[in-house]
Amino acid sequence: QVQLVESGGGLVQAGGSLRLSCAATGTISSTNAMGWYRQRPGKQRELVATITSDGSTMYADSVKGRFTISRDNAKNTVYLQMNSLKPEDTAVYYCNADIRVYVRRNDYWGQGTQVTVSS
Repeated sequence: QVQLVESGGGLVQAGGSLRLSCAATGTISSTNAMGWYRQRPGKQRELVATITSDGSTMYADSVKGRFTISRDNAKNTVYLQMNSLKPEDTAVYYCNADIRVYVRRNDYWGQGTQVTVSS
């Protein structure tokens, strides 16, 4: 049973930083693309950043230059370093991963972690 376990959310003042982590656990043959999404109050879930297995990254325009996504393939873990946080970054952040278990590939989601940025 594959699970994505997130940590690192919390309350921070505007201009501050937080680092989110997401570890994939269970029987894993390979982890392909990983990413972070967020759902702000009253909004649909949106892409924040993604990273491929070879390290290629993509960011939403709203976080470019402030957020950095990275991964540790040996640990099946993806990170999101969030700097210069703004109140509009307040959201539940979800980890996502494309994982192969033997011959089957599936899309997995974490449980979500709350990030609150106060003004």
